[in-house]
Amino acid sequence: MGARVSRLLSWIIRSLWSYARGHAEIRSGSRAARRFARFGDGSAIAFPTATLYGEPWIEIGAFTVLGGDMTLAAGMGPDYDLGPGTVVRIGSGCAIGRGSHIVAHKSIDIGDHVYTGPYVYITDQNHSYANTEIPVGLQWPVDDPVSIGAGTWIGANAVILPGVHLGRNCVVAAGTVVRPGTYPDHAVVAGVPGRVVRTYEPELGWRPPLRDTGTPTRVPTPAAGPLPGAPEEPPQPGTPTRFPPV
Repeated sequence: MGARVSRLLSWIIRSLWSYARGHAEIRSGSRAARRFARFGDGSAIAFPTATLYGEPWIEIGAFTVLGGDMTLAAGMGPDYDLGPGTVVRIGSGCAIGRGSHIVAHKSIDIGDHVYTGPYVYITDQNHSYANTEIPVGLQWPVDDPVSIGAGTWIGANAVILPGVHLGRNCVVAAGTVVRPGTYPDHAVVAGVPGRVVRTYEPELGWRPPLRDTGTPTRVPTPAAGPLPGAPEEPPQPGTPTRFPPV
C-alpha cells in the first residue's frame, strides 16, 4: 500500500509541476508582463524564476525568451525608485539560457538576436575595495554600464563584468570572464581573464583563419514544414546564416 501511495504522490507532483511550467511562465499580455516598462509580443520568461524585481525599469523586446531559474533584477532590491528611464534593455529575438543572471543598477543594453548558454552572469556593478579599513561588502559598489551588440553569442557559464562593451556578432567562449573594455564587431573572446583570440577584417577575413571542422546542422523547422525563407540545405562551414528566418 505504501509503494502505491508513493507512486501516486510522485505522479501528482510531476503533473502539477508540468502544469505549472506550461502555464505559470510570464507571457506578453499577462498581468505580470504589464509590470515591465516593455514586454514585447511573443516574449516569455520561463517558470520558475529565481529572482525578479525592478520590472518598471526593464524592457524586453519581441519574441525574446528567458530561461527558467532566471535572475532578472534592476536596482538594489524591490521597491527602489530608479528614476526616469529604464535600466535593463533586452532586444528582440533573444534567447537567454536557463539559470542566467542579469543584474543591473545603472545600464545594461543587450541587442537584438543575442543568444546565451545557461548560467551566464551579466552585471554592471562590482564591489569596491579601495578602503582597506572597511570590509569589502560594506563599501559603496561601483557601477559601469554594459552593452552587448546585436547578434552576439555568449557561451555557458561566461561572466560579463561591468564596463564591457561587445560589438556586433561577437562570440564569448564558455567559461570566459570578459574584462572591462570595448571589443570590436565579430571579436571572439576566450579565457580567464578573457582576451580576443580571433578577429575579422573585411579585406583579410578571419585572423587566424577558421578551421573547417564539424558538420553544420539543419535549421530546426516545425512539423508543418519549413518556415518561409528557411534554407532547404544546411549552410557550408563559414557561410553566413539567418536563424531563425525573418
